[in-house]
Amino acid sequence: MSVVTVYAVFADPAEAQRIGMAMVEEKLAACVNILGPCRSIYRWEGAIETATETPALFKTTLDRADALIARITELHSYELPAIVVWPIERLPVAYGDWVEESVR
Repeated sequence: MSVVTVYAVFADPAEAQRIGMAMVEEKLAACVNILGPCRSIYRWEGAIETATETPALFKTTLDRADALIARITELHSYELPAIVVWPIERLPVAYGDWVEESVR
């Protein structure tokens, strides 16, 4: 089974909702969990910045991950969005089957 989680952060819940919905509709993700706001601290253009952002977890397959990342990047409001793939070591077989079927 080749299920992965793609983690991304968004400017606000509305952007996370809009992009999350599009990724499920386009069958690039089986499911998206939009999490509560988080406080981010990062260096940008030589200065330390802080922001409230909205993280989201996208469940997809490894072979769809690059397309998912490209599409999120295309729709994202940030110049350089944080989008990373996290491997999943173990999961129920039925859940993995559902993810794979949902992104086919």
